[in-house]
Amino acid sequence: MELLLEIFLVVLTVFVAMAFYYEHPKAEIPHGFSQRRKLYFFHYILNFGFGLAKFLEKVGITSEVYFLRAAMDGIPPLKDKHLFMKNLRFEKVKVRIYQPKMSINGQRRGILYFHGGVGRFGSIRAYERTCRYFARKTNSVVVSVGYRLAPEYPYPTQFEDCLTATVHFMRTAQDYGVDPSRIIVCGDSSGGTLTAAVAQALVTRRDLPKLRAQILIYPYLQCVDFNLPSYQQNEGVPILLKERTLVLGLKYLNKDLSAVEAILNGSHIPEDLQLKYQKWVSPDYIPHEFKTRGYKPSTTQPLFSKEVYTLVKPMFDPVFSPMLAEDSVIARLPETFILTCEFDVLRDDGLLYKKRLEDHGIKVTWCHLQEGFHGTVFLALYGELIGFRSGKKGLERIVNFLRLM
Repeated sequence: MELLLEIFLVVLTVFVAMAFYYEHPKAEIPHGFSQRRKLYFFHYILNFGFGLAKFLEKVGITSEVYFLRAAMDGIPPLKDKHLFMKNLRFEKVKVRIYQPKMSINGQRRGILYFHGGVGRFGSIRAYERTCRYFARKTNSVVVSVGYRLAPEYPYPTQFEDCLTATVHFMRTAQDYGVDPSRIIVCGDSSGGTLTAAVAQALVTRRDLPKLRAQILIYPYLQCVDFNLPSYQQNEGVPILLKERTLVLGLKYLNKDLSAVEAILNGSHIPEDLQLKYQKWVSPDYIPHEFKTRGYKPSTTQPLFSKEVYTLVKPMFDPVFSPMLAEDSVIARLPETFILTCEFDVLRDDGLLYKKRLEDHGIKVTWCHLQEGFHGTVFLALYGELIGFRSGKKGLERIVNFLRLM
């Protein structure tokens, strides 16, 4: 029986590897990237995982989303002798609190961390290394928010859970030795989206202290233009391919994937919204140095489809696309740290949000990783074998910013 199982697994592995080789897109990693072979190998492993997940779902062994969640959780790190860690609930939301054991005079800063995963993947366990690192290196109390995931809990449950956890922590901060005026919200990828949305939701709350800062690590921020320079230049760069970005977003919203091509072409935006949003989302606002690598301005006007717009209308809500918040909201946001990566389709989202904030007088600290790609900060704490130099640099810059808060 064991022999048959081993044979089955070998055949399965070969089958999925071949399927990947012939069907999955090959990476388009720029030749100037110094760790090119390593990123190509990581891309291969990642696509192998996606292929295996689809295969296992087709044969009825497990669902694609459950397999990918388990893979992202990975192997948890060993116990940390420098931190107290405790699982709690902030109302209905699961959280894990990391508190440094070292005693200090006074209160610490508090950090709420919202993990990435496009609202469908990721967990407290998956981001254990990240939250421990920030707690140790900045001597802060870190709250990792285990918001509920789609599709079991449809959008916008994820935002609502993050907002609930943030409000609860702000009201009870002193119970955890935290100064309520030194609370920072932070997140990567779609966790950065949630961070921006939570910060926006809090600007009108007079019953709470003002956030000290927000930290956005390669965030997704807008659904208006999927042909900005960074989307064109990094269309095939791992790990967040251009089409994959939109497919994952539509799955998060539980929308039909048949609209992908029309959305990529810009057919999902009515003329009145196009005119409104172009003052915030336009290649014209991207600095010239970011347009020199393989960017071709669009010369045609896409044909609007009312059917597609109706399908994806929730994407224009600032909870999903924080870039589209009104000026009255943007003007009241806290000090901000934005991290962007040169080889990331979402690079220009960060650049455009940086401009919007600065236009309203918000202080922005910007970290651009010249050899960075989407996910590099998350991978940095998995050791030399998996981590990339750009991720380590990004972590150091975030820590330096936090220490000033």
